[in-house]
Amino acid sequence: MTVRKARKAWLVGGGVVGICLTFVALLVVGTYSAAAGILGGAGNGKNGTVALAKGAVPAAYQGLVQQWGNLCPAINPALLAAQLYQESGWNPTIVSPANARGIAQFIPGTWATHGIDGDGDGDRDVWDPKDAIPSAASYDCELAGYVKNVPGDRTNNMLAAYNAGAYRVIKSGGVPRISETQNYVRIIRSLEKSFARPVGRVDPSRQAAGAIYYAQQKLGTPYLWGGTGTAAQGGRFDCSGLTQAAYESVGISLPRVANDQYNAGPHPSRDELLPGDLVFFSDDLTNSRAIRHVGIYVGGGYMIDAPRTGAVIRFDRIDTPDYFGATRVTEDGAAALPTHLPQQ
Repeated sequence: MTVRKARKAWLVGGGVVGICLTFVALLVVGTYSAAAGILGGAGNGKNGTVALAKGAVPAAYQGLVQQWGNLCPAINPALLAAQLYQESGWNPTIVSPANARGIAQFIPGTWATHGIDGDGDGDRDVWDPKDAIPSAASYDCELAGYVKNVPGDRTNNMLAAYNAGAYRVIKSGGVPRISETQNYVRIIRSLEKSFARPVGRVDPSRQAAGAIYYAQQKLGTPYLWGGTGTAAQGGRFDCSGLTQAAYESVGISLPRVANDQYNAGPHPSRDELLPGDLVFFSDDLTNSRAIRHVGIYVGGGYMIDAPRTGAVIRFDRIDTPDYFGATRVTEDGAAALPTHLPQQ
């Protein structure tokens, strides 16, 4: 039975649901088992060769991040992108409770000392990403210089200096034993993998089959906008509610909305998709913050998704003009995602 026939059988009536689920289970197990032997990784490469994942950085900022992310050996474009995403979610007008401002979240005192005129227009504007993004890269490199003789990973030490100050890093002989600082370093380094375009095969997720199994059990459930599957909602889901619940069933916590789920791991290309990958759709193929739909890939060019009001959780094709890309969810990638980002 083909996937197309399986989908048609599901839509005809409940009497053939068992056949449909059996087919998909075989498809998933077969493909996933074959994939289990694939080893590889994101493979970010040497500084200067790191390319950004498709759409991970909004098009308006991609050139800036790619250019300034190569300013010094301690940073790369994916690392700079991860830092900016963690700080502001690409929002150039955000102000934090600590009065940190703009896309790079500089406090006024730090900006006064370290802000630069990145676009050469004669001013230093913390609200202008053309100044703030170059300033973030410049400040990172300056901090890397301060801690260059400290033992350990120079990029980790630079990030720790950004969070806790260079003096503490020097005094501690590396990343200080401060939970906030250690978490800051871990988060940025984990997110870095989500913003880099893979240069080799991406390791398959061990939790993928379990996530698909969960989603299979929900086939035929009516869609509910904002649904997360609670009893009060009648066990109904919207698209990102379903993917969130599916991965929660295997111990991975994803953010609530699709555009944040995109950053939960590295991004395999279309011809490298494996069952369990999240697949995303958008009307703007240059900007992951504009993603509006997500499903769980099951193989054969199909996904399980909760498509829209009036429909049920079902199989749909992924090869449509609005196909944006995919994410292979990892525990570290999901755990690193910030929970405070503004929705755009």
